[in-house]
Amino acid sequence: MTAPCTYQLHIHLRQTVEIRIGALGLHRFPAGDYIYTGSAKRNIEARVRRHCRREKRVRWHIDYLLHHPAASVVKTTLSSWAECRLNQSTAGEILVPGFGASDCRQGCGSHLKYIAASSRSG
Repeated sequence: MTAPCTYQLHIHLRQTVEIRIGALGLHRFPAGDYIYTGSAKRNIEARVRRHCRREKRVRWHIDYLLHHPAASVVKTTLSSWAECRLNQSTAGEILVPGFGASDCRQGCGSHLKYIAASSRSG
């Protein structure tokens, strides 16, 4: 079996928020569930742990979202699929074009997808 090189963060946003995402600017994120697809060439577990920490230097687009108190990672999954293949096979709506996809050459549009409003309570 091929070692995992790609991860998905299943994110719950308790309330609708506006967040400035680096050079992408200010964006509105409706409350609900999201999936972010990313990859790491090595030490994928450390990358996922870093994303799940509250305190960290804001470096990637996903850091801006996860830094907000209303956002939480509720589940993570690892995969041996290529990042763009996994992202393209994941259903959802693109709300912020270019999010997490600055270096994407496969036409994904975004590596963050809005799945749906959630019935979870806050």
